[in-house]
Amino acid sequence: MSRAPLRPRSAYRHWTPITTRWHDNDVYGHVNNTVYYGWFDTAVNAWLVETELLDVEAGDPIGLVVETGCRYAASLAFPQKVEVGLAVAKLGTSSVTYHLGIFAEGAADAAAEGHFTHVYVGRDSRRPVPLPADWRDMLERLI
Repeated sequence: MSRAPLRPRSAYRHWTPITTRWHDNDVYGHVNNTVYYGWFDTAVNAWLVETELLDVEAGDPIGLVVETGCRYAASLAFPQKVEVGLAVAKLGTSSVTYHLGIFAEGAADAAAEGHFTHVYVGRDSRRPVPLPADWRDMLERLI
C-alpha cells in the first residue's frame, strides 16, 4: 500500500531549530516517536510567544490541544540538528490546525510530518472563544 508523499519544505512558513538530546534516542538507536509531539508543541508555542500572542502566565485566550498526529518517513538520532517547519492548515473561529514538518538540518525531504489542532478557550472558563483580531492577522501569515 502506498501513501501520499510528505509535504516539501516550501509548504512551511516558519522554522524552529531543535537539537536532539541524549535521552531522545530509544533502545533502537533513533529518536522515539513520542519526542516528535514535544517538538510540535515547542514549535507552535515558541512561535506564539515570539509573536507576542501568547503570554504563558497570564494570557487569555489559551490553546488546548484537541488533536494531533504524525507520519514518519526517516529516522533521526542524537546528536543531530533538526528544523521544524510550521504552517497554518485551517483557521477556524476558535481553532487552528497547524501542519508541521520535521527535517534533518538542511535536508530536502521531511523525516516526519504532523498536524496539531488547538481550540482557543478562556483561561478561566475553559470554554471556546473566538480568536482575537490580532491573533487572526498573525496566524493568517502562516497560511
